[in-house]
Amino acid sequence: MPETTLADLAHEVRSKNAGPFWVTMELFLRDADGYRIAADESFLNERVIAELYRVEEGTIQIFRIPSLNVVKISFPRPVSQGSLRDRDMHAGQHHVPLARMPVRQPADHDR
Repeated sequence: MPETTLADLAHEVRSKNAGPFWVTMELFLRDADGYRIAADESFLNERVIAELYRVEEGTIQIFRIPSLNVVKISFPRPVSQGSLRDRDMHAGQHHVPLARMPVRQPADHDR
């Protein structure tokens, strides 16, 4: 059976500029069960994002919005938007590693 990822739990996983110096990623989860998994601080936290994106843990902001089943993550861009070394000017591809994160399936006794 294929591994379940965050993308499987979401309507949409996207990333975008939050100004020329920040990236924001958003997970729009399909339902409360998916939100519960994605919003779990032991699963998705600043340390995980820091390792995934090679950014300083202390610069990451995570917003959990249960009424919308949304998790929003922001961190400084590695280089400013439009600079010579900018490989993704609109930050439109930053969401891919997040979307591909595998999620642990709850055991029957966890449900």
